[in-house]
Amino acid sequence: MDFSRMVVFSSLEFIGVFLPLFFLFYFLVPDRFKNVILLIGSLTFYFVGAWNNPEHLILLLLCILFDFAAGLLVEKSRRRKVYLAMGILFHLFCLGAFKYAGFVVGELGRFRPGANLVFDLVLPIGISFYTFQGISYLIDVYRGTVRAEKSLLRFAVYLSMFEQLIAGPIVVYGQVRRELMQRSVRARNVVRGIGIFIFGLGLKVLLANPIGKLWSQVLAIGFESVSTPLAWMGIVAYSFQIYFDFFGYSLMAIGLGKMLGFSLPKNFDHPYMSRTMTEFWRRWHMTLGAWFREYVYIPLGGNRKGTWATVRNLLLVWLLTGIWHGAGYNFILWGALLFFIIIVEKYITGRFLSRTPVVGHIYMILLIPLSWAVFAVEDIGRLGILYTRLFPFFGQGPWSLFRYDYLKYLELYWPFFLAGILLSTRLPYALLKKVKSAAVIWLLLAAVLSASVYCMYRGFDDPFLYFRF
Repeated sequence: MDFSRMVVFSSLEFIGVFLPLFFLFYFLVPDRFKNVILLIGSLTFYFVGAWNNPEHLILLLLCILFDFAAGLLVEKSRRRKVYLAMGILFHLFCLGAFKYAGFVVGELGRFRPGANLVFDLVLPIGISFYTFQGISYLIDVYRGTVRAEKSLLRFAVYLSMFEQLIAGPIVVYGQVRRELMQRSVRARNVVRGIGIFIFGLGLKVLLANPIGKLWSQVLAIGFESVSTPLAWMGIVAYSFQIYFDFFGYSLMAIGLGKMLGFSLPKNFDHPYMSRTMTEFWRRWHMTLGAWFREYVYIPLGGNRKGTWATVRNLLLVWLLTGIWHGAGYNFILWGALLFFIIIVEKYITGRFLSRTPVVGHIYMILLIPLSWAVFAVEDIGRLGILYTRLFPFFGQGPWSLFRYDYLKYLELYWPFFLAGILLSTRLPYALLKKVKSAAVIWLLLAAVLSASVYCMYRGFDDPFLYFRF
């Protein structure tokens, strides 16, 4: 058994080893000791995940200690702006060194042939998420929105809670402050949390993983060797994979939070049912969008200082959104593309698309996979080849050497496409709410859990895509 996989929620190690041991202690101890158990469990969880890079755990501990001290100084010191700036710069330096320095050094090496410039640090798991939580805490203390936490134990639990440490949702301190101080674990919430966790597990293991295999196969074949129908099938498969992968993880995190006595924020609201890209990003990774709105867009002036200032602020937000997701030109291009689309919608097409559902949905059915293509393909040259296959008007035509290659994959993957389409809508969730029998609900959940465990046992438990970010 590979215990390093314990940080993957969709693994037998996490479900069969970590969770039973952790909750055995967590539920047995009195409420006043639950934070102690949660901190020990969270740090153990992170340590196992960072087994080959123990410096990552040291970095997390340093961030906890630094933010705790900085928060007290920001609240009490006369030089509070200085300490706030120091706290933000500390986080940005750590994030930059681990996430972006290797890319920058590698690009600089292109201009110095033979210099052999290498700066390759392993990205600590969860750094993009706990960095934003640390920064938001310091800003909120500076604004007076929250009081600085006086208990190092409570603050350490806030920044390291295992259920959302690795890939969110991004939780600001004010959302969990009361629950950190006092919470009760009720049987009703535990049962509900188990159900949410199982449903998220099913989305990840039974849908995101298998449909993602089609995208992997398209990558292995090569974009230049696939037909136009197969290229579209591949990028639509990736669109479903990234959605149900991250949506599933967020549901599992929310379910675990309920079992622990926390109410974690909602992260998705059926984004693929949107009529505009603007609406899409209000429904996708909602905690990230809220973070950028609250701590970047509004402080810059939002839309209160005229059209050109609004455009500038949106450009900065979307470029930062792209860069936050990864170090690569495709992420910058992706952020710039989203900015352009959203600006066009804001000033030209958005009102029409919102008021014309059929046109809006067709527009987004085409635009969502095309935008994810930019996100998914890091090599700009290969991205260009993919687009020539998606739009073959000036290339080799729509067919590959194997003219009907897409039929083979359609036969294999059509059930997953159908499931992806249905589960992207509100219909299945509305039908589930109409089921009044708890026995029926738990029978369905037992089937989902059994099928998921079987797939994990067979080795079909791929890591979450957002671990990369």
